[in-house]
Amino acid sequence: MSTDEQQMAARRPRGPYATGQARRQAIVDEALAVFSRTGFHGGSLREIAKRVGVTPTGLLHHFAGKEELFAEVLHQRDEKVREAAGDPAEHTLIEQATRVVAHNQTSRGLTALYAIVSAEATDPDHPSHADFAARYRERAVAAEEILRRGQADGEVREDIDPARAARLISAVMDGIQLQWLLDDSVDMVPLFEEFVGRYLHPAERRPD
Repeated sequence: MSTDEQQMAARRPRGPYATGQARRQAIVDEALAVFSRTGFHGGSLREIAKRVGVTPTGLLHHFAGKEELFAEVLHQRDEKVREAAGDPAEHTLIEQATRVVAHNQTSRGLTALYAIVSAEATDPDHPSHADFAARYRERAVAAEEILRRGQADGEVREDIDPARAARLISAVMDGIQLQWLLDDSVDMVPLFEEFVGRYLHPAERRPD
């Protein structure tokens, strides 16, 4: 074993802590599978515990309750999308959005989870209602600013309203994802690229 490998091995958690972390992650992984199929309300802690091989009481040793577990599933989903696509930088909003679409097409469970939960969260009593409303609102504000800068640099059409376009980007992404979940022969990436090319790009950059 090399010196680097020895150092990495020394830093890895060992003993009960490592076992606890592995069990916690197994719970999150199984919760993703359950929530992506049945949503938050339909997801059962008893079913998740059974899939992991622990009792419901044992599951609650790692998470205070269903809402905390659900929040961790969503957090890890967001981190995976961010790792795959990166954070939008100046003038790269369209590229980043295209990468998100491409990533989502490779991760059906995560995409299904987002589609189901975002629909469920329209209920004001849903635990993620405020979070999802804020997600869409904050995403639109950030996208609007980047689109305005893109217009100033000639990268985005001047005759569109950046505020409306920002909302439409999310709407198109969510819409084609739903169609793909219903019919996996739908190829999301070229559909999104068609929208971008025809609606957002200036005439000289549009496809023939």
